[in-house]
Order: sequence, then structure tokens, then C-alpha cells
Amino acid sequence: MKTSLPMFLVGAALLVSGSTAQAEDILIRGGYVMTMDAGVGDLENTDILIRNGRISGIGKGLNASDATIVDAREAIVLPGFVDTHSHLYTTTMRGQFRNGDGQFFPVSSKAAAKMTPEDVETAMHLGAVELIQAGITTTADFFDNVSSPAHGEAGLRALQRSGIRGTLYYGGPDRSTKHPINLDQLRMLVSRQKDDAQIGIGLAWRLPRDREDARNWAMRQREFDTARELEIPVQVHVSGEPGPMFDALIERGYLFPSLTVVHATDASAAQLQALESAGARLALTPISEQRVGYGLTRLDHYAGVSRRGLGIDGNSLAGSADMFATMRFAALTLSGARRSEAAPDARSLLELATRGGSEVIGLADEIGTLKVGKRADLQIIRLDSLNLAGFGGGDPSALLVYSARPSDIDTVLVSGKILKRNGQMVDADLPQLLQAAEASSRAISGEPKP
Repeated sequence: MKTSLPMFLVGAALLVSGSTAQAEDILIRGGYVMTMDAGVGDLENTDILIRNGRISGIGKGLNASDATIVDAREAIVLPGFVDTHSHLYTTTMRGQFRNGDGQFFPVSSKAAAKMTPEDVETAMHLGAVELIQAGITTTADFFDNVSSPAHGEAGLRALQRSGIRGTLYYGGPDRSTKHPINLDQLRMLVSRQKDDAQIGIGLAWRLPRDREDARNWAMRQREFDTARELEIPVQVHVSGEPGPMFDALIERGYLFPSLTVVHATDASAAQLQALESAGARLALTPISEQRVGYGLTRLDHYAGVSRRGLGIDGNSLAGSADMFATMRFAALTLSGARRSEAAPDARSLLELATRGGSEVIGLADEIGTLKVGKRADLQIIRLDSLNLAGFGGGDPSALLVYSARPSDIDTVLVSGKILKRNGQMVDADLPQLLQAAEASSRAISGEPKP
């Protein structure tokens, strides 16, 4: 058997040897395993064996003579978080949304129009790497800045390079809804996809801003029909004017099982019931909705929707790629609105961020819980930081939701590949990426270099 290396030496070895080490089978030893499977629950002092990118064993005292040992004692092993909705191309706009002195929609639209394919690739790669380092192993990216085929290729390439799992929802050149989506490129991207592709393709769809515009509806209908023909998932925003937008989805028969409605703040009970009856999905982004002043995301309003999860909605708009902060914000919004400390349930929030998210993006058979046969997408959270100190034991759900930070995540795996180890990203040239991001962000914001 391979010797078990100390944590800091394993991390260093992986940083040096890169993909060679990542290809090895892995035995995660002695962790507190939160399977997020309601029928199994939590498992103390438990091992997880990973072979060929999948979980091949969960139990105590597992043996694997050819596996690299990862010591998870005194740590929590949790499924990777699932970001059900994002806009990663806005990552290099961080800090430009200055409330009264520069609001999100006009600022981001102006900057997006200046982005070259290289700018898009830098922003989306940076954003995906940030997601991974925060324990988010899967994303659903709503890419609505495809101003040319080269932009479309750049966005897909950025996600593929990062090592994250997810779906690239391919959209139009901007948010105006005036211009069509390039359906030829969409078809081509779908045709290139292999069955086991780690990044899938979907449709980033928008309803007409002028819902009386018959020509615009005809264009949007062609896009929707193409997605149905290609059998790819669809995401659509319901925000700004959520009531009429949601009604249009219902009245025109657009709700179906592979459609995800995003935001839906202030949706009525009848609208949500229509979504549930159609088997459609719901992506909730509490931080961004409140950031732009669209209202409060109260989890109790959506209790009747079976398939729902949490989203970041863009690292720059949310401030950072932090699912812990997203869960905490949702919990505090609910307890404040209900005037009840008991209203939020920390375990349920973790379920939304893992298993619930996997159901929203249609990957529940592959990810979202730690189970034999599923993809080895997981994170290991250390409990030795100041902000997690003082935990006396018991259910750690509230500890994670209210106290954990991305910096507490020691290790992140996607399909059994180690992408973060010993708190450091593996095989990511961060200095080069940060340098490219700074140059790109200054170019699209028009700010001179100091």
C-alpha cells in the first residue's frame, strides 16, 4: 500500500505532479461523511474509495493497496455544492456595481459589449476556478454574451479548462431580447458533445421585453422549439416583472420538466403550483435578488416546489462565489421575515445546495449525494480554523451554514480528480490568471492602470 503522506506533503506532491496524481485511485480515510442521502444520513469515521472517477466504496476500514490515501480525520466530507444559475462572464466586473453610482444592469451591459472572446474566456475561467475553490463542483452558466461564434467557443473552452462540471446555457449577444440566438452554433455545439461530456449544453432563453411584439415572440419560439428538438435543458429568467413573465410561461405552455425558472421572486402560489405540476425546476439566487432590489427570497414561499436549488448568479454580483454565504443569507432572510429563529433548517439548506441542486440541473443520478456508483464530486472541510473553533459535536449542519467559509475547504474533487488540495488550487496558474483578469477588467471598464 502507498504510504499515507502528511496533509501538507500530499498537497505539495499534487501541485508538482499534476494530472499524474489526479489519475490515481483515492481512498479518503476516516472522515465525518455527510452523504446528504436521507436514507443513509451521516457516517462517522468512514472511508470513501474512489476508482475511475466514481465512488466505489463507502464504509469503515476500507483497503485499497493501489490508492492514494487522503486523511480526512477531524474533517467533514460533503458532496460538492451545485450552483444552479450563474453568469460567469461578469466575473471581471467585480466592484463596478456601486449601487447608486453604477448599477448592475447598465454597468454590466456596457462592459459586456466591450468583451473580446479572450476577455470572455478569462472571466469565465476565473469564475469557474473561484467556484471550485469554494467547494462548488457543478455550475449552470447562463451565457448571454455570445456576440460571435468565437465568444461561444471561448466560453465553453473556459469551463472545460477549469475542470468543473456543469452546463453551458448558450444564449444571445445581450440581454435586450432584440437579437436572435445563433441557433446554427448551438446545434453544432450540441452535435459535438460526447455522452460523458463534463460540460453539457443548454439554452439560455429570455422572454421578449415587449410581450406585445409578435415578431419577437416568433423568434423566441424558434429558439425554444430548437431546444426541444435537440433535447437540451432550458433556463429562463422570471424577474423584474415576475408576475406577467411567469403568466406568459404558463399561458404559452412553456413549462416542462427540463425548464428551469430562475429567481421567481414574488411568484404567486398558483404560478408555483403550475411549475410543480409541469415538473419544471426552480433556481433561487437570494443574494443577487436582494442586491438589485428585486425583493426577498423567502424559502417558505417555495416549499411546494419539489425541484429547487440555490445559485450564485455571478460571482461579481453576489460579491464572491460562496455557497456558505448564500445558504446563510437565505437562512437569515427567512428567520427575519418570519420573526422566528426556528424557521430555517440548516440541514435543509445543505440539501438545497447539494442534492436539490443536482435535481434542478438534471444530474441527480450522477451527483448531489455520496453514494456508491455516483461521480466522485466532493469536498473535504477542515474544522481547525478560528471561525469553526468551539464546536462541541453533534449535527454539524448549523456550523457549516452559519460559520464556514470557502477558506475552510481543504480538498475538492470532480470526477475523482483533485482540483484543490491542502487549501490550494491544483494545476491552476493563479498568478497568470489573476494578471490576465486585471488587464481584461481594466480594458472593459475603461479604468486606467494606476
